Order: sequence, then C-alpha cells, then structure tokens
Amino acid sequence: MLPAAEVRPQRGGPASVPADTAEVRLLTAHAAMVGRTLDRLGPAGVDAVRGALAELARAAAGGGPDDVEPLLSPALAQAARDLADRRLTDPALSVSAVARELNVSPRTLQRAFAREGRPLSTYIRRRRLEEACRALVAPHRRMSVIEIAARWQFADSGHFARAFRKYYGRTPTDYAATAARETDAT
Repeated sequence: MLPAAEVRPQRGGPASVPADTAEVRLLTAHAAMVGRTLDRLGPAGVDAVRGALAELARAAAGGGPDDVEPLLSPALAQAARDLADRRLTDPALSVSAVARELNVSPRTLQRAFAREGRPLSTYIRRRRLEEACRALVAPHRRMSVIEIAARWQFADSGHFARAFRKYYGRTPTDYAATAARETDAT
C-alpha cells in the first residue's frame, strides 16, 4: 500500500489517465516485476520498490515520468522488454520505435538498459534467435530455414545463420537436424 500523499501528482493535471499510456504501462510492468520478486527482497529492496512504485504512480497520475529518475530504470527496461516481446516479428521494431511507444527518448531507454549491461537491441536479437530456434525444432515444422529467418526479421539466411551459430554454436540446419535425430531416438 502506498499512502495517497506519496502518489499525488507533483504538478497539476488529471487524477487518472487512460490505461494505454506509457506511464501506466511502466507502472504495470514494474508492479508485475515486483510481484515476481517481492518474496526475495530484503528491507532495502522493499524500500526501493516502494519508492519506484510511488514515482510511477505519481507519473501516471501527473501526466509523465521524470525520465532521469534512476528508480524508474528497472520498470522502463521491463516495459521495453514486454513491448519488444509482443512485436518480435514486426520489421519496424527498433530501439527508437520502442522509445517512441513508451514516450521516452532513445537515450533514456539506453540508460535504463545500461544498468543491466546489455542494450535493448541485443535483447531483441537474442529473443528473435530464441523464437527462431523454437520454430526450427518444432514438431511437424512447416517452414524452411529461409522462411524462419524472414519471419524473425533477419536480413537474409546468411545473416541468420551467422547470428544463430554465434549464439548456439551450430548452424540452424545442423541444430534442427540434431534435434530431429534426438526426437526420433526417443
């Protein structure tokens, strides 16, 4: 529970905002992250969570987050990951597009991910590779490697194969063949 005094808007503005605003998406992503980790937090973590939730609630009620607030970084990064996960097959998915949708600057988004040591663009590439890998080993696969590469927004099959090999240590074709042999053996 947050006391009402902590979530009152600092600047004038509406008492509530539509649920699809960037501020509410940040608040929702942070609250979900808190729900998954609260039982593992110590007293300092609980205080940090409380401060971040209060700041996000103020932002939602007051019409905009303070984008230099360091406590917002985990929630902003989580909201960006959630948005990217929903749009992995979108050819227009980029750091700039995610920043625009979350109503922050690309630099603010980069700062949020800098705390994690991995940029959003790396996260997007890794998630696309993971989804492509799932498609490669899916039972009764209907798509070719080229089609899988295109679906997950790799420029061409060669680019996909290089990225896949770097991440998984094998080419997509080898990986799929090994998975098929293992499935047949069981």
